[in-house]
Amino acid sequence: MNSFSYLKRRILNRFMLFLSYGSAAFGVVILFLILSYIIIKGASSINLDFFIKLPKPTGETGGGIANAIVGSFIVVGIASLIAIPVGVMSGIYLAEFGKNKFASLIRYFADVMNGIPSIVTGIVAYVFVVVPMHGFSALAGGIALSIMMIPIITRTSEELIKMVPDTIREAGLALGIPQWKVILFIVLRTASTGIVTGIMLAVARVGGETAPLLFTAFNNSFMSFRLDQPISTMTVLIYNYASSPYPDWNAIAWGSAFVLIIIVLVVNILSKMFTNTKYSL
Repeated sequence: MNSFSYLKRRILNRFMLFLSYGSAAFGVVILFLILSYIIIKGASSINLDFFIKLPKPTGETGGGIANAIVGSFIVVGIASLIAIPVGVMSGIYLAEFGKNKFASLIRYFADVMNGIPSIVTGIVAYVFVVVPMHGFSALAGGIALSIMMIPIITRTSEELIKMVPDTIREAGLALGIPQWKVILFIVLRTASTGIVTGIMLAVARVGGETAPLLFTAFNNSFMSFRLDQPISTMTVLIYNYASSPYPDWNAIAWGSAFVLIIIVLVVNILSKMFTNTKYSL
């Protein structure tokens, strides 16, 4: 009976390991197929003009996506300037002082916001930013993306700050250092690796969003640096060009998707490198 139970456990263990490895391999294969298909379809459109020139009018071949690349960095940059300070400070509050009902409410809303569809965020930004400004703008797009980034950074920062041992805090306080300095120069520095990783993952998350920008930044066929005017972004350009009936525009959409996925992969790789980096006090 004991040998039968032992054999049964071994078989079950092997079966579960097979399912685990198989699921992991399936995910890797799907990712590889997606990347391969995008590379095959989009790599042929990549050249120097693709990065430095503006889109050509309908019916003309060639052109590039310089305005969309610049616009994407501007919009994501605005979102980061808004979301990073708010998210990190919120995470500090929840980790260091969040033992009350108000903090629990913040955590609840942050978790709910993480699950809200991005198109809803775009509609909210349209109502509260675009309509009062009487027009689409890069600023509205940045605000919409920042709404999506804040809960991610908040929860990530909270969890990483909580992982800092209490003995480190107590050592700083025992030396007579004010609590705000202990948090700023000791706790945050210790948790900085994970916080930076969370920030980069949030940037990668919103860098591929289209729906919020359709309602806020909209689009612009020209190069624009004004924050109060519509601006082109890579995701919206891909959406517009991929759904068009023109083969040249479809090719540009595939090339843009290739560039965008490379950027997202680079950001994720950098975040992994930050995760493996060790900081000493």
